[in-house]
Amino acid sequence: MSARLNPFAAAPEMIAAMTAFETAVASSGLEHSLIELVKTRASQINGCAFCLHMHTRDARAAGESEERLHLLAAWWESSLFTPREKAALTWTESLTLIAQTRAPDADYAIMREEFDEAEAVKLTMLIGAINVWNRLAVGFRSQHPRKWAVEKVA
Repeated sequence: MSARLNPFAAAPEMIAAMTAFETAVASSGLEHSLIELVKTRASQINGCAFCLHMHTRDARAAGESEERLHLLAAWWESSLFTPREKAALTWTESLTLIAQTRAPDADYAIMREEFDEAEAVKLTMLIGAINVWNRLAVGFRSQHPRKWAVEKVA
């Protein structure tokens, strides 16, 4: 698979606006570890290799364990995630799959048990942001970096 186009070069003003939005989300006060879990889980659902590469790398650099990253795809069955993380992941899945879920009241209630009103908005904006990035990367076939050893085998 090859890249279709570089959105950073094609529409830099739009990417600058999205980058400013991303900066606001990153400085919203939500925990960095939670932000990376949400970004990684949405990227798993959306099948975004570029974003998975970036956010698992960022999560590891911030101290996230390999075990939790591996179990993220089945977080609801794992005791390694806190109630707050599980609430965020519930809402992430609900909004990322909104065409199927319609963001049901039950998922909203789970999220609101752990997040106040302002945090609920911040979390929702985070989920929206990563879904936009996923759509840019998947839609335009952004390529994640490849290590030499992988290229040698391929």
